[in-house]
Amino acid sequence: MTMSDIPSLSLSAFDLSPDRGFLPATDPLEQLAEEPILNQIGADLPKLLGARQVRGVIQDRQDIMGAVADEWGLDVFRSVMRVLSFVGHAYVWEDPDHPATRLPASLARPWCQVAQQLGRPPVLSYASYALHNWRRLDPHKPIELGNIVLLQNFLGGLDEEWFVLIHIDIEAKAGPGLQGLVQAHHAAREDRADAVLAGLGALAGAQEAMRETLLRMPERCDPYIYYSRVRPYIHGWKNSPALPNGIIYEGVPEYADQPQQFRGETGSQSSIVPALDAGLGVPHAEDPLTQYLVEMRDYMPPRHRAFLAALEAHRDRQGRPLLCGYVRDRKSTHPELWRAYCANVDLLAQFRQIHVDYAERYIFRQHQSHAGNPTAVGTGGTPFMPYLNKHLEDTKRVIQN
Repeated sequence: MTMSDIPSLSLSAFDLSPDRGFLPATDPLEQLAEEPILNQIGADLPKLLGARQVRGVIQDRQDIMGAVADEWGLDVFRSVMRVLSFVGHAYVWEDPDHPATRLPASLARPWCQVAQQLGRPPVLSYASYALHNWRRLDPHKPIELGNIVLLQNFLGGLDEEWFVLIHIDIEAKAGPGLQGLVQAHHAAREDRADAVLAGLGALAGAQEAMRETLLRMPERCDPYIYYSRVRPYIHGWKNSPALPNGIIYEGVPEYADQPQQFRGETGSQSSIVPALDAGLGVPHAEDPLTQYLVEMRDYMPPRHRAFLAALEAHRDRQGRPLLCGYVRDRKSTHPELWRAYCANVDLLAQFRQIHVDYAERYIFRQHQSHAGNPTAVGTGGTPFMPYLNKHLEDTKRVIQN
């Protein structure tokens, strides 16, 4: 295989863009046409959850929404999935010490039907929690902190809002970087060193902006409030100490009244860091976190996981990650390429280091109050601290030899 035989990449082919990255091409729908009951439940959810009335309201209704229609557009399916996912988790975790082990059919059936349309499991995932859960205060201004608010909350409040908005801002900031990464891959494929350098420069600029946004997390999200008022509702029911057998989705024929286990919402379901790992050629040896991260792709929108697979398939004739191999081969002839590549890997390591620090401060140091919200296990259901540190070291090692 020659370099010209390597398939090219395109953001648009995977529903991505330089302006929005992995965020949807159009702003998420705020209301669901013809679904007044579900709209109202979503709007009332913080009050219902605070009063512990979510289960009662759902159990009192035979139907919380009309029939799921195959002809609904993607925006509608995403918005319905957002509300159903929040309501479903509120139902399960309304009393964190006594989580529900069964979801009534009025909630379980439409949730599973919509999830199937979107190619994701019927559980709250990062896509519904962040990617499809925002609106702009001024539609003529950018998608960024100060101009975005959430469409759906659990309890609400500044800390919950800020925690999710930080992620959304980072997703928007990543867009130009993804374009730069793709540009660098195209240029490496065509042996255009100047264009590789330009692409790496764009990626570095985006990573710097992402880092600066992530550093703002403590401004309005307190570790104790996050742990005790935000985190309890995003847990799933796989590897859960409080729900060891998962939960039963009543009235869903394909589940045959058998308990199902799905991971909880987690930033590990964002496609940004996996895309950077794949595009920059950062390898991770097999370990429990690596296996878990592969599983997390099942919770991503299908086009996003397809983009990751396409990036990983971009290899040179020696079978090396394309971009990494290209700059390594030119360390002496084009040292500026290697410096630009190393700068990007270092920025990725910085991002990971901040994340490790937050994981320790916001979760690991907090007091474990009940089995439904353990400090040693992430919301996705895995022990995280040892492996986060290991993956940080894996990233640093790429540019140490």
